[in-house]
Amino acid sequence: MKVAIVGASGAVGQEFLRVLDERNFPMDELVLFGSERSAGRKYTFRSKELEVQLLRHGDDFKDVDIAFTSAGAGVSKEFAEDITRYGAVMIDNSSAFRMDPDVPLVVPECNAEDALVRPRGIIANPNCTTIMMVVVLMPLERLSHIERIHIASYQSASGAGAAAMQELQDQYKALAEGQEPTVKKFAYQLAYNVIPQIDVFTDNGYTKEEMKMFNETRKIMHTDARCSAMCVRISSLRSHSEAVWIETQKPISPDEAREALRKAPGVTVVDDPAHQQYPMPLFTAGKDDIYVGRIREDLANPNGLTFWLSGDQIKKGAALNAVQIAEYLVSRHPLR
Repeated sequence: MKVAIVGASGAVGQEFLRVLDERNFPMDELVLFGSERSAGRKYTFRSKELEVQLLRHGDDFKDVDIAFTSAGAGVSKEFAEDITRYGAVMIDNSSAFRMDPDVPLVVPECNAEDALVRPRGIIANPNCTTIMMVVVLMPLERLSHIERIHIASYQSASGAGAAAMQELQDQYKALAEGQEPTVKKFAYQLAYNVIPQIDVFTDNGYTKEEMKMFNETRKIMHTDARCSAMCVRISSLRSHSEAVWIETQKPISPDEAREALRKAPGVTVVDDPAHQQYPMPLFTAGKDDIYVGRIREDLANPNGLTFWLSGDQIKKGAALNAVQIAEYLVSRHPLR
């Protein structure tokens, strides 16, 4: 088994290294690729030093079985043919192929089997906020069909990459020292602030991030549910949170929801308001599961349920989900 990581020096690329090691993913060789800026950097993996190779057109992926790509949609589109030409499975973390009808969009807890049919040799990793939400929605969908979803996301700096995380830390430091903070990664200063915009606006007044949640949820869950989202950037460093309201065909009681979620893979229920126990980014960062709490009836809808969830955007929202896809493929079929 030969595995490649494209975009190895980025926040998600580094998380790939950690997750592959943590989960003891079966491989004989790991190769790293990056841009001209990152080529030549060295990282240690399983006591072995690996050097990032320059990503270029050619035959570098000839013997690769699985390639994890997280270098942006433009790079994924440009190099997809090079990566898949000789049979490698490309598990792509960008938005490049998510809505392509010939590319499965996969969250293993929800639709792992979709990964087995991949005409282009590509499997898409969904948007992080979508991944987190559908992991929690799927067990509830099995109780009663979800017809409508309303969500407000509270997304940390990590969603914009390692440079954004560093900028947030630098802003807090500058402000504490009475200096003017540098603003580059976001439209406004993020420290001590929330910004009600993630990605660019579309013609309908929703951002691309919000429309991803609408479209990707339907594709992953094979559902006609309609999802209305408000995605907000907040000044936490890592791990996203979401407030979710759902309307189902038949009412689901909070106790029924808790029981289903406790049994669900990839979900941890932390729901004890009397003792102020509920999920928060402070505690979910670095964890594998999506944590859910504040489960209660929606007072505005007799068929409604509302809850709060939190999970690590870089881990389950990106690298871990991709590695779990690869684990599923390895467990089911030879890759070549």
